[in-house]
Amino acid sequence: MSTLLRVDGIEVGYGDLTAVRDVSLEVREGEAVALIGANGAGKTTTLRAVSGLLPLRRGRIEFEGQRLDGLRPAQVVARGIAHVPEGRQLFPSMTVLENLELGARTRAARIASSETLAEVFDLFPRLRERRSQLAGTLSGGEQQMCAIGRGLMARPRLLMLDEPSLGLAPVMVKAIFEDLGRINGLGITILLVEQNVLRSLHLAHRGYVLENGRMTLSGLRQDLLASGHIKQAYLGL
Repeated sequence: MSTLLRVDGIEVGYGDLTAVRDVSLEVREGEAVALIGANGAGKTTTLRAVSGLLPLRRGRIEFEGQRLDGLRPAQVVARGIAHVPEGRQLFPSMTVLENLELGARTRAARIASSETLAEVFDLFPRLRERRSQLAGTLSGGEQQMCAIGRGLMARPRLLMLDEPSLGLAPVMVKAIFEDLGRINGLGITILLVEQNVLRSLHLAHRGYVLENGRMTLSGLRQDLLASGHIKQAYLGL
């Protein structure tokens, strides 16, 4: 598999605070890759740097071999990356359909929007049923489906998700991860930030562990699940 995303030695911060330092990772085409760690480890910051929402202090980011760092967020989306943010960030006074349509911002995505919308509704039948309902009246799980669907409307090569299980009931967490498995099975590459380590590693082919802003461990799913550090620090075993 060819490398789709390469993050090489990046340093990113907020004011005087350095949030991530010398972080490197790669995501290959067709993979699901998990980025795990505790709250405040720098996971969200890393995704925001890839999305162009935060500037790099050092390092470089490449997508399909082309420099990504320095581009505006809209340009990053146009390259083929969609970011589903933590907390979903839907527009509550707009309908489900209107929120989904906002994801099709590039010219290519707009041209294919009817086809993509049908695919999103096939993946999330509940959204089809609630297409005219205000997003703010949906359940937490339905809102997460809508946020993921909005990301898919951009027809991304890489779908990045930040804490998709946050605040959801266990039954909805299970459903969302099953949905992500189906999305990856359709050939969409996934980079997942998630505190539910067990579910994220079962979904992922490979994973990276970020602790205190630094990458401390990486490997195949089975190797990370067998790691004594992972078992003790994240799985309570």
